[in-house]
Amino acid sequence: MNFGELRILLVDNLMIRRYGNLRMGPGRKLMCGAIRNNWRLCEYSDRDMARLLAPLGIRAWGGAIANRKLVKCAVNFRPDVMLLGHCDYITNETLFAIRKALPHIRIAHFNVDPIWQANTRAQIAERMESCDGVFVTTAGAELKTWLTGRNFMAYMPNPSDPSMEHGDNSRKLEFARDLFFAGNPREGDPRWELLARLLPEIQEKLRIELFGSGKNSDFPFKLSPSIWGARYEEVLSTSKMSLNLNRKEGDKWYSSDRIAHLMGYGILTFQSDKNQMERFFTPEETVYFSEVGDLAEKIRYYHAHDEERRRIAAAGRAKYHRIFSGERTLKFMVETLFGKKYSEAYEWAEEVYR
Repeated sequence: MNFGELRILLVDNLMIRRYGNLRMGPGRKLMCGAIRNNWRLCEYSDRDMARLLAPLGIRAWGGAIANRKLVKCAVNFRPDVMLLGHCDYITNETLFAIRKALPHIRIAHFNVDPIWQANTRAQIAERMESCDGVFVTTAGAELKTWLTGRNFMAYMPNPSDPSMEHGDNSRKLEFARDLFFAGNPREGDPRWELLARLLPEIQEKLRIELFGSGKNSDFPFKLSPSIWGARYEEVLSTSKMSLNLNRKEGDKWYSSDRIAHLMGYGILTFQSDKNQMERFFTPEETVYFSEVGDLAEKIRYYHAHDEERRRIAAAGRAKYHRIFSGERTLKFMVETLFGKKYSEAYEWAEEVYR
């Protein structure tokens, strides 16, 4: 296989019907990675096609037609690799039909949600029979759970791309807010509990803004509405520091894709020390905390010591774009799909199970 002539069909929710109010999702960054690697790319947005093709607006009918059109798309484009994101409309029967028409094709599912979620596990279980491999953003031996003898399971990082994480707040001195978090915390969510304990310790000295739709009368801070698209990018570019909080901390190397936005923008990023992310980032590139008191102390410190804030944020931004770029992440995925010897030493390569 000559990777210089690679053809990739990427199937994902590309949010065409959001009319520009887009998420900075991993699928689009893999698309950018394909282009930066000089690979031929075709995109197929399953949800948008299902809605577009739905007779009388009946989505189930539209989904069936979208599956048939995906087979046609694959036959016409003749990809070497097919990557599927969270494509709930696309059936395994469609993937089998594509494989029959294109026996050479390699098919993989990528899933950026934590593997402890029931719907994530169900998605992986559904695809493990029809795909050559599944890539997830949680590492660890539990990935062996979904091995069939014909497929592989592998870790992938949350990719970045300089066209999306294009800002560099480590160079800035003036901001609209000192600290922000976006993540829809809800009652019973440990992030909500952490924020409720944290904010009274820091809110008098910092300009803080939280974005989300959670509602809790006991929460000691106002929530701004959830943000998307250009408004989210504006908030990223005007924030000094941020919290990277997950609903569950402690999974190996797991973080939501929020981490790519924060570190990729050169925002000083605070994250739990429980997720083993020290494998990739040192305390000179991000700030780890162990519990609420430790977090509050470190937030106050870096707010007051701006040169150190800028130095760590700059180092973290440079490292994130270098090792977790969309083009490098996609190259790893393709080499894994074809069982090739890796062209470089990927820092996470041992988390591939066959």
